[in-house]
Amino acid sequence: MKNIYKNIIKNILVIVVVLFSTVSISVPAYAQLTNAKNYACNGAGLDANACTGGGGGGISQLLTTILNTLSWVVGVVAVIMIIIAGFRYIVSGGEEAGVRGAKNAILYVVVGIVIVVLAQIIVQFVLKKSTGV
Repeated sequence: MKNIYKNIIKNILVIVVVLFSTVSISVPAYAQLTNAKNYACNGAGLDANACTGGGGGGISQLLTTILNTLSWVVGVVAVIMIIIAGFRYIVSGGEEAGVRGAKNAILYVVVGIVIVVLAQIIVQFVLKKSTGV
């Protein structure tokens, strides 16, 4: 039981590190995208209000971009982890410890996917209520 808590804490720390690394990558990319859009609008002779494209923009779009990027990364990692756990299951040769470890890995992947899906739902709900869209 103690190992389960260690694994859960380790997985949470990995998610937090991935989240913060995604934010540190996405914020400058978002700023460059905004600057490029403003440059294109100015080059076309349009002011910023006429060139919004109805996207809403701002912090809500940044949060949506970050969450979508994080969800994509978690999805890729989840697929890789399921493949690794399946390989561990096959290689275990029926040994109880190996089978249990592979099943636990698959369980942790499923729990991680559920957490990401719930995070998507909660953030989208909060953004809809806060922006009124």
